[in-house]
Amino acid sequence: MSTAAQPAAESVPVAPQRPPRFAMLQRVAQGELGSLRVLLGLVVIWTVFTLANDRFLTSTNLVNLALQIAATGTISVGVVLVLLLGEIDLSVGIVSGLCAGVMAVLTEQHGWSPYLAIAAGIAVGAAIGLFQGGVVTRFGIPSFVVTLAGLIGWQGALLWVLGDTGTVNITQQPIIDLAGTFFDGATAWILAAIVVAGFAAASLSARRRRLRAGLAAATPTIVAVRVAAVAVVAFGVTAVLTADRGVPLALVILLAFVIVFDYIVRRTTFGRHVLAVGGNTEAARRAGIPVVRIRVTVFVLASALAACGGILFASRLLAVNQSSGGSDLLLLAIAGPVIAGTSLFGGRGTVWSALLGGLVIGSISNGMDLLALPSSTKYMVTGGVLLAAVVIDAAARQRRQQAGRV
Repeated sequence: MSTAAQPAAESVPVAPQRPPRFAMLQRVAQGELGSLRVLLGLVVIWTVFTLANDRFLTSTNLVNLALQIAATGTISVGVVLVLLLGEIDLSVGIVSGLCAGVMAVLTEQHGWSPYLAIAAGIAVGAAIGLFQGGVVTRFGIPSFVVTLAGLIGWQGALLWVLGDTGTVNITQQPIIDLAGTFFDGATAWILAAIVVAGFAAASLSARRRRLRAGLAAATPTIVAVRVAAVAVVAFGVTAVLTADRGVPLALVILLAFVIVFDYIVRRTTFGRHVLAVGGNTEAARRAGIPVVRIRVTVFVLASALAACGGILFASRLLAVNQSSGGSDLLLLAIAGPVIAGTSLFGGRGTVWSALLGGLVIGSISNGMDLLALPSSTKYMVTGGVLLAAVVIDAAARQRRQQAGRV
């Protein structure tokens, strides 16, 4: 009996393997190791401005820089959560101004306790997020449209809250102290030691968990190198800042928000659900994730964090006025995380991008102020940096798709 000839197996093209020395470059091109890219960019930015103006890296200017990025970075933490969800919130800037206005009016004109007024301002922000998130999820309207309407509507609410005067000065000491408190001496060094010890404990805990799960984990040497690097940064920053006024409380508040929400995103079920919804909403829904609740909660958190940022701004400027939350605040709050690697397409990024991106944007703005460049130049440069970051993000996404990683 004759047997039919078996067809030859079709050859499947195999993607060429890059030599190990190109592996890191490939990961950078695909959008990974974003922090490394940002740190290198920061070195370039600081070098350029230091050569242009020798006051840039002085302790006095770096303390001012820390104060400048604290409020914007706090708002950016909420923006990161929204971006991880694959959404956008264009109202965070004006919401920060409105909530600061509510706080100022309650405490300065109605005699509320500063602490109750701060809580009320944050509650108003959370309520705004609940409303906007509810509209987005209930009616299926793109978040871009809903929050753009909020950008206009909440501006009117701010004008109404401030009334005819248009400006409310901050005189309550507890609010002033948010941006006016500095830690120096032993207190500053203890705070730095706590940061280093916390990072070391978290790194060792993560290593033990991965080993128990049978996963590859960093070697003790790598963990030690990472802890040593964090120690150098923490103690170096402390030394520089304490050479002037000290470590600002506002910067400590920003770091606390970043650490807490980074833990939430990376270590909790809620955070994993946010990443899942941002990566593929339909797949997340089929997996049983409460998509509507996740989306609404993220908008609530984003607006509440915007309120916190607005309160920090009011504390630093000692007033709330009709322009609070306006100007380029929205641009800076969104540009920072995007520049630091948080994807506009959702599902990729870290909360630390709020701090790193804020540092990049803040350094550019601060350096141009020292050089007395006109506002037109500042806007064009900041817009160009944001556009470049978006292009890099889109190109990295295309490379991941071509590599079959999306």
